[in-house]
Amino acid sequence: MNKNFVSIVLLLALNLLDLNASTYKWSASTDKKIAYVNEAVLLTCICEFSDESELYTIDFNPVEEYDEFSIRLLKESQVLKNSKRVNTYEYIAYVKRAGLIAFDFDVVMKKTTQESINSTTNGHYDDSKSESFISSPIKLLPLSIDIKKTPSKLVGEFTLAVKQDSTELVAFEPYSLEIQIEGIGNFSSIESIDFNIEGVKIFAQVPILKTKFSKAGEKGVWSQKFAFVSEKSFVVPELVIEYFDVKTATLKMLIYEGVSVKVDGDVYKQEEIFDTKEKEELFFKQEYFYYLLIFLLGYLMAKIKLNIFNRQRTEEELFLKCIKKTSSLEELCFLLVSKDMKKYEELILKIESKELTSLNKAKQMMFDIH
Repeated sequence: MNKNFVSIVLLLALNLLDLNASTYKWSASTDKKIAYVNEAVLLTCICEFSDESELYTIDFNPVEEYDEFSIRLLKESQVLKNSKRVNTYEYIAYVKRAGLIAFDFDVVMKKTTQESINSTTNGHYDDSKSESFISSPIKLLPLSIDIKKTPSKLVGEFTLAVKQDSTELVAFEPYSLEIQIEGIGNFSSIESIDFNIEGVKIFAQVPILKTKFSKAGEKGVWSQKFAFVSEKSFVVPELVIEYFDVKTATLKMLIYEGVSVKVDGDVYKQEEIFDTKEKEELFFKQEYFYYLLIFLLGYLMAKIKLNIFNRQRTEEELFLKCIKKTSSLEELCFLLVSKDMKKYEELILKIESKELTSLNKAKQMMFDIH
């Protein structure tokens, strides 16, 4: 009895819904009418219903890589305003060519059928006998934007920062360098940096991009790390990255001026015996000659003794010293690759796969190999 009563109430409700059928209205807009190639363009599409419209679902997903532009989802939402349903979609578009571009989107409005509701109410549903939805394809009004050319693929607002080690090293000690580009724009246009220095082993990390979308575009930091290993002094060359500043409409440059790295192959530096720029006049006396002779003899004996009991460090010893000085797993990995990738292959793979996350444990495993 109760089941029949519920069915009657639902049927009456459906009849009322038919008499007061939901209606909807779509609108679309852009945040600018003129933009540059690869500049972020905000697209907003809104569907406003006449009521709560619980029977409707919206099939709308223009996120894709098209020939003329790419679309990225920024945000979508569904809210009730004065008991009326409102669906809002916000996208970021990057246009790939200059000229007049039209954003022409298709939407499918799906309304749950009465047969589907009846089947659900009766406790079963046969998909072969009835459709779940009534689909209504809709084409939104196209949005036109005038796109201008730029002298650079990289477009936005950026700054460059550099993190680097001390430029005075001993032979085979790694020199670490990190290039960071921070700002807002089309980071995908930044290419991987490639240094080529004769006589220097260079190990470059795959660039890392950490960004999030905002209404002004993609905002974040692009970074790439390097390790340089050499037994002789070397120069890291200048790096210039061009970009088009959309605010000033001018071509700008991010410049890393390069650096000279001094590598000391001789661990023991020779000391100066005495100052050659004495201001006071020294009168020759015979006893001064003997004093000087005794001093020089003592100095030479000390140097001879030093060389006897303190042999020059081998490359292997310098390598182990570098291992002890490492302060991160990435730096340790760079060193292992530069020394002997095959020998330390297992340890390198554990670090790269993040199976090994302890620096001290990694160092101990490396020393156990020796």
